[in-house]
Amino acid sequence: MGEQSSFSYRTTGSIFLHPVSDFFGVPLDQVNFLACQVFALAAAFWFRLYLSPQHASTAVRHAIATLLGVSFLIFCFGWYSVHIFILVFACYWTMLKASIHNIHRYSMIIAMGYLTVCQVSRVFIFSYGILSTDFSGPLMIITQKTTTLAFQVHDGMGRKADDLTAEQRRLAVHCRPSLLEYLSYHLNFLSILVGPCSNYKDYAEFIAGRHIQSRLAETSHRGNGPGSGPEPSPVGAVIHKLLICAICLLLFMTLTKSFPIAYNTDIHFISQASFLTRLTYAFFSIQAARPKFYFAWTFADAINNAAGYGLRGVKGNGQASWDLVSNLNIWGIETATSFKMFIDNWNIQTGVWLKRVCYDRATHHRTALTFVLSALWHGVYPGYYFTFLTAIPITIAARAVRKNFRQHFLSSAVRKFVYDVLTWLATQLAICYTVMPFLLLAVEPTLRYYRSMYFYFHIISVLTAIILFVKPPHPCQANLSNNNVQGK
Repeated sequence: MGEQSSFSYRTTGSIFLHPVSDFFGVPLDQVNFLACQVFALAAAFWFRLYLSPQHASTAVRHAIATLLGVSFLIFCFGWYSVHIFILVFACYWTMLKASIHNIHRYSMIIAMGYLTVCQVSRVFIFSYGILSTDFSGPLMIITQKTTTLAFQVHDGMGRKADDLTAEQRRLAVHCRPSLLEYLSYHLNFLSILVGPCSNYKDYAEFIAGRHIQSRLAETSHRGNGPGSGPEPSPVGAVIHKLLICAICLLLFMTLTKSFPIAYNTDIHFISQASFLTRLTYAFFSIQAARPKFYFAWTFADAINNAAGYGLRGVKGNGQASWDLVSNLNIWGIETATSFKMFIDNWNIQTGVWLKRVCYDRATHHRTALTFVLSALWHGVYPGYYFTFLTAIPITIAARAVRKNFRQHFLSSAVRKFVYDVLTWLATQLAICYTVMPFLLLAVEPTLRYYRSMYFYFHIISVLTAIILFVKPPHPCQANLSNNNVQGK
């Protein structure tokens, strides 16, 4: 009974696939998740080919997408899926009853409040997620969607067009969606388990069969391709992304398991290994932790594409770009030469959400408010806050270094290459140091890790920022400044 409980009874979802879990030695919640995503991929092809707008009405497409999504939730999370349904219906009731001038505020308070309560329960009731079933992921995506739609309805019905930015005008929703449309947008099988969050207007056009032609027309308007013609097929993009998933899954089953994150805080390892050994292991363990995220987000992207959703447009060479809802750029992540470049290519749609509902709308303290919202959305694990707070001095130091030194390396290709190599290495070490608490979660292992590293990146980044910001001006600049003053 003990071994069975380790997989079967550590999930509130279905135990139908317990034999598979037992055979491969993989937790049942992960088996259920993968099974649903594989089924979703097959269903997406069927949805595009046999339930296309030419064969089924918009209402039928909404209904089928919703029913499949609800089935996945119940299969994976069992009675815990009630939390997701509660949030969706609460926010829909708010959308119907609240004043159009306050609908976005109330939706944000309700969604973030309920998400925070659920995340607190995971930390304190389930002791840092000992319960394998983690329903907070879909709940976080639902929070993004409910608030995104509320802001876009507020833009379309409660603000003047002249007061909106060009992007806000394009995405504004001019009438409240029906219950079926609302449920389909939030609970559809394409994005219910992993996301990503996408705009309501794009999703509604996809269900109605106007998504691809709308994106082609927009591309044509920018002068990058034809405005009409045969619709590009997503099959090539799907195959490409599935190949990436296969590689990531192989790496996860081998490399990730060979470099467990927890070993960074092993007392024996810390006491016996040299600093350079610990630093090297930390670097490779963080690299090894990425494939599971690459797999999950790329597979989710492939599912959306297989259904015919996610076309951004046509590139200058005539090739279709199916990355409208992509959540990461693996090449951009692995070759990032700055902290910002890494962040811009990681969890892309969450960054877009933070920008659209917070940064672009705040009148004061934009960066601080966006940081607070991001921290609250991620959860209440202390490790998350260690990561966010550590990122602040590192970001400041990185900007100072770039401002003071980058121009000296642009005079030749060789110097630029050396600069790129050095900044790549510094960025990867900084990401390793900053992200470690995000994976360790708790205070004690985080402090143990940072003590083992002698807080070296904290010290280096703070000293760098101080030195470069108080650095005296170059003699030439000082003379020029004095001459200007005397001239006045």
